[in-house]
Amino acid sequence: MKDLIRELRTSLIATLSLAIILCGIYPLIIWVFAQGLFPARANGSLLVRDGKVIGSSFIGQGFTDPKYFHPRPSAAGQGYEGAGSGGSNLGPTSKKLLDQVGQRVIGYRTENNLAPDATVPADAVTASASGLDPHISVKNAQLQARRVAKARGMSVEVVLRKIEDHTEGRTLGMLGDPRVNVLMLNLDLDGRP
Repeated sequence: MKDLIRELRTSLIATLSLAIILCGIYPLIIWVFAQGLFPARANGSLLVRDGKVIGSSFIGQGFTDPKYFHPRPSAAGQGYEGAGSGGSNLGPTSKKLLDQVGQRVIGYRTENNLAPDATVPADAVTASASGLDPHISVKNAQLQARRVAKARGMSVEVVLRKIEDHTEGRTLGMLGDPRVNVLMLNLDLDGRP
């Protein structure tokens, strides 16, 4: 019986010690470190205009107006809901996913006045793993350029230059693909840096 009590006491002390360290001390150290070195990123990279938060450069937002570039689809809650972050968990053989993607392809081609057999970038019709991705591929942006230019009464060349100006390279020069932050591009088009 003494061995059992000693083992329980040891287990309880280990559990409480780890809880204090991993749930209290470690997060506090990381928070202080992040606030000290990169406070804007640590606080969500929020964009504030005229004292009002208009978005985050790290969290996607839903744009539906033809004069704006549209983000990739979101499976997060009702769409771009930070609290509902996550993918759809539908696998590549899921009929529901195939139907969704098929409808999105048709909608994308129609919305952007593309030929019925035009290739549609995967990021235009599939949600990211988090459902909050703020970026689209350069090809996706280029295919939307004509619609945006027409809706804004601008030349396609000007819109394509804006896309080029907002194209971010590969992370560390080798990871991922070049991409465009949709919110930052749309704000630039609105004349709001």
